[in-house]
Amino acid sequence: MTQRDAVSIDDGGQLLARIQAALERLGKWPASVTTDDLSAVDEFHIGGRQACDGLIPQLGLSPTSHVLDVGCGLGGTARLMASRYRCRVSGVERSREYVATAAGLSAWTGFRGQVDFCQGDALRLPYGDGVFDVATMLHVGMGIENKTALWCEVHRVLRPGARFGIYDVMQTAAGSLDYPMPWAASAATSHLCSPEVYRQTLQDCGFSVIAERDRRQFALEFFGDVRRQLAAAGAPVLGVHLLLGSSTAARMQNIVSGVSAGLVAPVELIVRKGCGRD
Repeated sequence: MTQRDAVSIDDGGQLLARIQAALERLGKWPASVTTDDLSAVDEFHIGGRQACDGLIPQLGLSPTSHVLDVGCGLGGTARLMASRYRCRVSGVERSREYVATAAGLSAWTGFRGQVDFCQGDALRLPYGDGVFDVATMLHVGMGIENKTALWCEVHRVLRPGARFGIYDVMQTAAGSLDYPMPWAASAATSHLCSPEVYRQTLQDCGFSVIAERDRRQFALEFFGDVRRQLAAAGAPVLGVHLLLGSSTAARMQNIVSGVSAGLVAPVELIVRKGCGRD
């Protein structure tokens, strides 16, 4: 979750302890926890696991793939890809706390050695040229102003022909949003762009767009499901409130309002290094 002021916390190693305490309340323990058990907290993007189910199959992953997850957060998407495709995944994340938590959760779930995480900046990736077969980036770009620098850096570390899957919240109509949002405490630290800007800047950096999908309706259905679950069972023990704290309700309400009003929407983009289309 690189560059996001709202969620880039470093609280002295307490996040992993909070997750463990929540799991224990649910009758789960580090020795037996699974990726499915963690999905409510470690896939911090609109739609959670369902969003990954829509994005990841488009990337052509195999056991020989080495994947870069830009802004990996707690490593949920990395572990999901590793578990489903038996590939190797490297995650880069700005928050020291998130990197430590991602490593701890991966040790619990048996992915040590198959996934790895490092603290770093998405604009200065700590990897050599052309070392990755695939890249992913979920709900990160909204917090990074210089999109061109971001895309060019991802382009640098990918092999020719590699696919890059993006799932970001994008500006879909003119209008003012209420803050805080999940990725930013105020408009000053939010860097939303339209899908058109994404496409153009990606192409300027040497990517060709091979698929695009507006996921607004999916998001609205997901928000409806969450609302019904909250009404039926109350607040979950394990969830994003462990990351966002007391501002969780306001941040969630503001993103729901923005999507409902048509001002923003989560959008998928699948692009490829090099030229040409499938």
